[in-house]
Amino acid sequence: MKIGVYGGTFNPIHLGHLEAARFAIEYLHLDRLYLIPAGIPPHKQLAGDTPAPEQRLEMVRLASDAIGPAAQADDLELRREGRSYTLDTLRLLKNRHPKDRLYLLMGTDMFLTFHLWRDPQEIVKLCTLCAFGRSEKDSEELFSVQRAYLAETLGADVVTLSLPHIVDISSTQLRGMLAEGQGREYLEPAVYGYILREGLYGVTRDLKDLSLEELRFASISMLRHKRVPHVLGTEETAARLALRWGEDEETARRAALLHDCTKKLDGEQHREIFRQYNVSLDPEEWREEKLYHAISGAAVAKHVFGVSPEIERAIRWHTTGKADMTTLEKILYLADYIEPTRDFCDLTELRDLAFRDLDAAMLLGLEMSIQSLEKRGVAVNSFSVRAREYLKGKQP
Repeated sequence: MKIGVYGGTFNPIHLGHLEAARFAIEYLHLDRLYLIPAGIPPHKQLAGDTPAPEQRLEMVRLASDAIGPAAQADDLELRREGRSYTLDTLRLLKNRHPKDRLYLLMGTDMFLTFHLWRDPQEIVKLCTLCAFGRSEKDSEELFSVQRAYLAETLGADVVTLSLPHIVDISSTQLRGMLAEGQGREYLEPAVYGYILREGLYGVTRDLKDLSLEELRFASISMLRHKRVPHVLGTEETAARLALRWGEDEETARRAALLHDCTKKLDGEQHREIFRQYNVSLDPEEWREEKLYHAISGAAVAKHVFGVSPEIERAIRWHTTGKADMTTLEKILYLADYIEPTRDFCDLTELRDLAFRDLDAAMLLGLEMSIQSLEKRGVAVNSFSVRAREYLKGKQP
């Protein structure tokens, strides 16, 4: 395999880093790219406002998820004591991948001073150097001189490339901008949402009083990247349904943005939320772990983001439904079911019916869900059955 190694303080990781990572994966045909936040960088002091190591790692994880399946955050330098020397990192990775080819990614400044690093002659025995330009001032003439010098003096195998799209920002500049309420356009939305939720770099907000746009960033930071289109699609569909059925559009949007906010957690993480917020579940709910996210998500929406009781209840029942649902609860249930990215079955009739007869659409949606579960031999939640029977009883 071809494996890229991209290290740095990533304080914070920004779109310049992501552009370089994506281009390296494509240009070098990398099978995997490790993004490795430095523990204690050997060449500079970490800034005074540097987040905790686990926070920098989480930002790199979120960015890696956005890059794609080839990218992977690795905490090996954060776990290792002492300064984060590249040679030590490469040795560990070579032991992990003895038959694979390693590519060490670096920016222009690092490349031009590489011969001054600790043990550069040992580093080049373990990897191919891959240098990319960060600004338009970088030139092939500059690269070619250093490339020839390293090849002659160290026997280095070197690849240099120019990025097709330049994001000319440094982490130092970006930290200053964030402290002044600017710069989020240089960040992956999930990374900015995490910064906002954690109050990093002077970005301080009351999470219970976020604007709709800020809540959208926060929501994205709590999702796996592949789920973001679904949640944003649910938001837009919920807004349209709210306008059609006389509900507040922003309330519907907030419910939709948070409805899957704990979806990516595992069972124990859900149970920790239940303990933290004293959430009671009945025996059936305890058994159905696949439904935990609706219950834990409602608790997080309430206690972390301060949503209204009506939004909390809509999130709580968006998966199973229940008897005698409010209009907002029906809107979120259906929006989650019919948003544009859903393609697990033919939803044409349900999508049309949702804007003509809300109760009829709910009944059809429940019927479709129950039939699908029964066909797969999966137990049907009793709340869904009672919701269906309640709506049948309302039919003329």
